[in-house]
Amino acid sequence: QVQLVESGGGLVQAGGSLRLSCAASGRTFSNYHMAWFRQAPGKEREIVTAIGRSGDSTYYAASVKGRFTISRDNAKNTVYLQMNNLKAEDTAVYYCAATTKVTIHVALYDYWGQGTQVTVSS
Repeated sequence: QVQLVESGGGLVQAGGSLRLSCAASGRTFSNYHMAWFRQAPGKEREIVTAIGRSGDSTYYAASVKGRFTISRDNAKNTVYLQMNNLKAEDTAVYYCAATTKVTIHVALYDYWGQGTQVTVSS
């Protein structure tokens, strides 16, 4: 089992920044590919960004490319999401997730955090 706990969400004005953190515990963190997903009210959960086990490969959804940065610190068992130039459409609950597979498909992620709310006011 892997336990994931997100933090860092909140209310920010459009154009502002937030940094989300996801602390992992349980099994060896470096064995897992990590990702951030988000879900807005009335919408399906969607991939935001993903990072490989060693941090050398990343994926970004087109809607966040150039504004968001994913990183991980395997020594601290933590993955981060730096969000800059936030827009109202970024408002959602953000979830951290872990998988042993190279994938961006929500159904193939095995472990999930409880989510953290990000609200961007326009």
